[in-house]
Amino acid sequence: MRRATLLVLLLAALAFAAAGCGGEENKTATPDTTVGSVPTQTTTTETTTTGTQEQKGDATAGKAVFTGTAGCTGCHTLSDAGSTGTVGPNLDDAKPPYDLVVQRVTNGQGAMPSFKTSLTAQQIQDVAAYVSSVAGK
Repeated sequence: MRRATLLVLLLAALAFAAAGCGGEENKTATPDTTVGSVPTQTTTTETTTTGTQEQKGDATAGKAVFTGTAGCTGCHTLSDAGSTGTVGPNLDDAKPPYDLVVQRVTNGQGAMPSFKTSLTAQQIQDVAAYVSSVAGK
């Protein structure tokens, strides 16, 4: 009985963690009135004519990383890759754009780990080119 309860709790925790793997970014509330000084932060933003990051990846190389090296098929569903994972979002349904794939693979979110130390920047761009070009097709 204890094992069944533990298993149910573990599965619930995994489902809860997987729900954070995609979707909206965390938002921080800001007060209407501030007393004292407020620290400021300068952010540099790269702009292009299309408003999105230029796609620099190779989709063919990205498929090899997605289906092999990185193990993405264990967590994600993507028809072109023949994967049916259910831990992370179904990429065919989500149809994530290139920029979002680069961001998620690089930094992770929720149950999705960061791959910035295990994949090169080129491999991340390749995966992003692959996923964004085949998801939902």
